[in-house]
Amino acid sequence: MGSIRIVSRSATPFSDRREAGRLLARELEPHRTPRPVVLGIPRGGVVVAAEIAASLDADLDIVISRKIGAPQNPELAIGAVSEDGQLFLDERVRSLLRVPETFVARQLAVQREEIARRIALYRTVLPKVPLRGRVVILADDGLATGSTMQAALWSVRRERPGRVIVAVPVGAPDTVESIAASADEALCLRAPEDFGAVGRFYRSFAQTEDGEVVEILGRWRGAGGSPDEPETAAALARAARKAGLGSA
Repeated sequence: MGSIRIVSRSATPFSDRREAGRLLARELEPHRTPRPVVLGIPRGGVVVAAEIAASLDADLDIVISRKIGAPQNPELAIGAVSEDGQLFLDERVRSLLRVPETFVARQLAVQREEIARRIALYRTVLPKVPLRGRVVILADDGLATGSTMQAALWSVRRERPGRVIVAVPVGAPDTVESIAASADEALCLRAPEDFGAVGRFYRSFAQTEDGEVVEILGRWRGAGGSPDEPETAAALARAARKAGLGSA
């Protein structure tokens, strides 16, 4: 099991994902060298990851995982699918809710299709960064059930990185502990006992759209992860919107 660092048990909200990313970067300063790769889980996690990467002068990339929600409550994750198509299923929750295997199979197919769409979109903007032997910081905007993060960890581990650090602004204490078992280190700024939901820890928690992710990735085009010109990033975002990319 990896180490766990919880900075505070406070429930004080962040102003937005960008502030949360900057605060995480301060705690991650010891990992500035050797130059790490910061991976954001689309879509909200990419906003957090970009702030960390900018502060640490790190490489930026994404790892895509998709949640599988319960039949009557899509916000309740019963599992997730990783970027390489692997299924992570919380059998305890699935059994408790009596979710049929046919439902899981249908959702697996749907989420694999959505993952393929996102890979086709995002990778044309920012090519994948090789992870073998690298220090990887895996970021999202929060941990509730942890199923999406677990799927992302599985995907990342297959590339044999040197070290994997999970970094989140807020998380449920038991979930942070569970995720730490699959990482070398887990950093969480706030893990109050009365967790509730991720959104309550942000004063602004608007849904992040594909266009914003494309714009962020566009700023990081080029060798060494240097931010691109704002005009180029804006053009890429406009192209994404023109292609009809929504909030799926």
